[in-house]
Amino acid sequence: MATIYDVAKQAQVSLSTVSAVVNESAYVSPALKSRVSGAIRKLGYQPNLLARSLATQRTRTLGMIVPNIANPFWPEVVRGVEDAALAAGYTLLLASSDDDRAKEAVYLRLFLAKRVDGILLTKAAGGLDADLVARLRASRTGMVQLMRASATLSGDKVLVDEEDGSYEGVAHLLRLGYRRVAMINGLENVSTSRRRLIGYRRALKDAGVAFESMLVAPGDFRVEGGYAAGLQLLKRKPDACFVANYLMAVGFMRALRQYNLRCPDDVALVSCDDHPWLDSFHPRLTTVNLPKYELGQAGARTLLERLEPGEPPVARRPRTMTLKTSLCLRESCGYELRTRDPRAKSRALFHREKDPV
Repeated sequence: MATIYDVAKQAQVSLSTVSAVVNESAYVSPALKSRVSGAIRKLGYQPNLLARSLATQRTRTLGMIVPNIANPFWPEVVRGVEDAALAAGYTLLLASSDDDRAKEAVYLRLFLAKRVDGILLTKAAGGLDADLVARLRASRTGMVQLMRASATLSGDKVLVDEEDGSYEGVAHLLRLGYRRVAMINGLENVSTSRRRLIGYRRALKDAGVAFESMLVAPGDFRVEGGYAAGLQLLKRKPDACFVANYLMAVGFMRALRQYNLRCPDDVALVSCDDHPWLDSFHPRLTTVNLPKYELGQAGARTLLERLEPGEPPVARRPRTMTLKTSLCLRESCGYELRTRDPRAKSRALFHREKDPV
């Protein structure tokens, strides 16, 4: 394997000139740069990234841990991170924790051992071991929390306004006249689930509808969790359901089929998260869209701002950025059915007239 010494000899220049060309660390005349580049191509020279990182104390890599890469939500978030990282000259190491604290800890230790410059983390349910928290702080590795906010860790956070998104989704169902609105939530011990439940309860309160704990079932953000929760809730005869993510909505639709119920004729549905292929569903799903790509971009840029040369990652006060959601109306909420059926419309109007102003 060719070395920097071989390149310098082939190009008949000094080692410092080769280093300046490879690292773009100093001005080199076009003639000399051309000679060095020609020697690199001829010899097939590859820079020693380990040696470079030891010299610069930078690896130009970011580490990212997501809860479940099989969840269609995460690939677009990762794409946003990767695009922002590559534009800034960084590469990305990706890991999936499967919402398992032990697996998450393995990857965090691996990232520290590989000296990544920064970490983007969507925290698994639960805390972190005290020794790992201490190592993260001692390493002064920049960190941004994405989607979920854990009190165990300090630093910047880039979140989505899930409380407002859930509120809008549930309020839409209530405006259509539904009154037994159930909810399938996510994992109980993560901030995203807590915020979505707050939005659900606030929408009920503003519409003058009493909260019934029996109409809320915990899920796990996976298809099987949505199916099991759906079987449980449908026994309680809701007329609508708000589901906290797309995969659980798929499971809920399976539960509806098992009960020979139709959506939205028997039970209306609004789900969190939107995808292009949802237009192919029957009925097409009404969703609260979460800005996935924008979340990844904002998370990466927030982290990269902490990695500016000469500024320690913890030099500035932590910031929290919250991105807005949007409601995408389709058929599963029963909007067309209820606005077309005079009886359903009059029932909805009657309920709204009873709501507090």
